[in-house]
Amino acid sequence: MTIKVCVPRDAAALSVGADATAAAIATAAQLAGQTIQLVRTSSRGMFWLEPFVEVETASGRVGYGPVTAEDVPGLFAAGFLQGGAHPLAHGKVEAMPFLARQERLTFARAGLTDPLSLADYEAHGGLRGLRRALGMAPTAVVEEVVASGLRGRGGAGFPTGIKWRTVAGAPAQPKYVVVNADEGDSGTYSDRMVMEGDPYVLLEGMAIAGYATGASFGYIYLRSEYPHALAVLNEALATLRARGVYGRSVLGSDFAFDAEVRVGAGAYICGEETALLESLEGKRGMVRFKPPLPAIKGLFGQPTVVNNVVSLASVPIILDRGGAHYADFGMGRSRGTLPIQLAGNVKRAGLVEKAFGVTLRQLIEDYGGGTRSGRPVRAVQVGGPLGAYFDQRLLDLPLDYEALAQHKGMVGHGGIVVFDDTVDMAEQARYAMEFCAVESCGKCTPCRIGSTRGRELIEKIVRGEDVARNHRQLLALCDVMENASLCALGGMAPWPVLSALQYFPGDFGLPEKEPAHVV
Repeated sequence: MTIKVCVPRDAAALSVGADATAAAIATAAQLAGQTIQLVRTSSRGMFWLEPFVEVETASGRVGYGPVTAEDVPGLFAAGFLQGGAHPLAHGKVEAMPFLARQERLTFARAGLTDPLSLADYEAHGGLRGLRRALGMAPTAVVEEVVASGLRGRGGAGFPTGIKWRTVAGAPAQPKYVVVNADEGDSGTYSDRMVMEGDPYVLLEGMAIAGYATGASFGYIYLRSEYPHALAVLNEALATLRARGVYGRSVLGSDFAFDAEVRVGAGAYICGEETALLESLEGKRGMVRFKPPLPAIKGLFGQPTVVNNVVSLASVPIILDRGGAHYADFGMGRSRGTLPIQLAGNVKRAGLVEKAFGVTLRQLIEDYGGGTRSGRPVRAVQVGGPLGAYFDQRLLDLPLDYEALAQHKGMVGHGGIVVFDDTVDMAEQARYAMEFCAVESCGKCTPCRIGSTRGRELIEKIVRGEDVARNHRQLLALCDVMENASLCALGGMAPWPVLSALQYFPGDFGLPEKEPAHVV
């Protein structure tokens, strides 16, 4: 009997020796005279257990981890291929609390399938959304996405369906679909996990977007630091073309669509959609003035859908199960689920897909297991390097666009970075300004000059130089940057600074404030 053994092949698993583990399992099986089917799947997102190995048994998949090559002989001796007991065993994978308490829609296939097997993808619901879309009028597809309440998962939170409606209504041709895969926020990796672990769901979402808006070509703008994603995407694209899913007749229809991957040069600013378009056109990545919006005049001056990876990867399930089904998840104006990425000082770093409304405390304690150091949580940064820092008073806030915005925070890309009580928040604030200075495209003065002056002012305050005066100047500078910068890089760089000043003034040598009541 052939036994299926699954070992992840994405960058997180490879970085801790997944290839060596897979090779050791193959060798051990051969020596034991056991016939196995070794499948290289995607990661489940439980990074503290990588390499995480799964064995398919009669009663379901049994997980073991973290499994190094050196652990493999002992696992085989313990009846590993039959799901035998071992210190590295975690029982039934689906019953593991970290996974069982999630609502996985976008990441429903994570860990289950061979990322490059189109047959695997279809066996787990793939292409159903595209097939349904092709049987609908393009306007009906757009309205299904509008009804879902899907908002951009890349940071801005703009309603995806409204953007599509604008592009669909633009008369100019040709039109384009552009994927913002320039995932550069600290503590984020959900885009990478989609591209490496379930590439067809992204490519299916692109085709649906193209059909709905009248675009026949798409570009994936990929960050240069993702070589594994590049290889997987190119192979997946070749497979779709060969199988008639992409090309002149998408799944036998009259609709034509194709796409290609373009690799960026490592500039953080190219995560901003207009700078991304400039780079995609072969120019220096600099922010454009708006209007015109990219939906009206985007790539090469044509109407363009620009969506994040997870936004487009959420579309196939919306078309498959309906916008109302997706909208049943979440709260308020934040509908559906969000792939939340836990990072920093946590015991269990990894990906958690939950409906909007879960609190920061639940994420950190119930899923992250608290701090890895065992010390108290002092600060949490939500939404990447431009996100606000929250202290203990705000940990019971629900993860929701509007709830965080009330406290000068943002959901952003869904990244959560945790710090314990040893963190120096003045240094974190200084880093925020330094990051902005390094990554600024230089087009507008508030961002280009303000970020450097901001770093200098923080350094003066920390040194105790004319603290009151420099504090006032820093607040005034943050106001200018926030309200006069051309894009979110300069406009939001003050957020981590202002939140650090508000919640952790003592780290700057400023008087501590009375804790404010948090609603």
